[in-house]
Amino acid sequence: MASSTPLPSPPPFAELLAAGSVALFLDFDGTLVDIAHEPGAIDVPDTLADSLHSLRDRLEGRLALITGRALDDLASHLGDITLCRAGSHGASRLLPDGSRLGDEPAALSEECVRELRAYAELHELFYETKLHGGALHYRGSPTKAEATLSFAREVAERHELCVTSGKSVAELVRPGADKGGAVRAFMAERPFAGSVPIFIGDDTTDEDGMTAAIEFSGFGIAVGERDSEAARYHLEDVAAVHKWLDL
Repeated sequence: MASSTPLPSPPPFAELLAAGSVALFLDFDGTLVDIAHEPGAIDVPDTLADSLHSLRDRLEGRLALITGRALDDLASHLGDITLCRAGSHGASRLLPDGSRLGDEPAALSEECVRELRAYAELHELFYETKLHGGALHYRGSPTKAEATLSFAREVAERHELCVTSGKSVAELVRPGADKGGAVRAFMAERPFAGSVPIFIGDDTTDEDGMTAAIEFSGFGIAVGERDSEAARYHLEDVAAVHKWLDL
């Protein structure tokens, strides 16, 4: 379950909407779509983008996607969506009209990218290129987890970066690139300001987003089989998320 003490299911979403102004922050992989063996292999329902736009309207604009994917990668799966979104674990933030919220984060140095690519090739891992980071995926080689994380931390220390580790992935990002920062940035803007935020996510990288939601008197919902210290509620899987949100 989502914690050593099983968490309850959240109240019906319609009840929360009726009780007051709610903002919703959604992770993507493992929350809205099932995780695949490689990031590009996900199966995205043709209706998902339209469903998210309808959900945005129900929330009067208070909906944001907060994903570890780069925003151009997200767009390749969802198309030209007109809602708030943050990519690269919250470092790159866009408003619905495509304008940027905050500064454009810097990319990894060419030297750092070469090191990551070389390691991935040598150890038969999948390297995911991102505008503002780089990720080593070892889903197909779980026994390489410890060595991969150790290597990522060593590279991060030399290049003054941070490592975020999720489900079978080690990602290098700039300091301060986390989902909590994205939640705080959006909550300072209309129409989010003054609402109660709900963060839904399936991975350890989503804990920062849930913690930020709590700061604004909101809460987190953990998805799937994982431990969570920040979540108040739990949903079983992607299908349960869709059902709860009536997508």
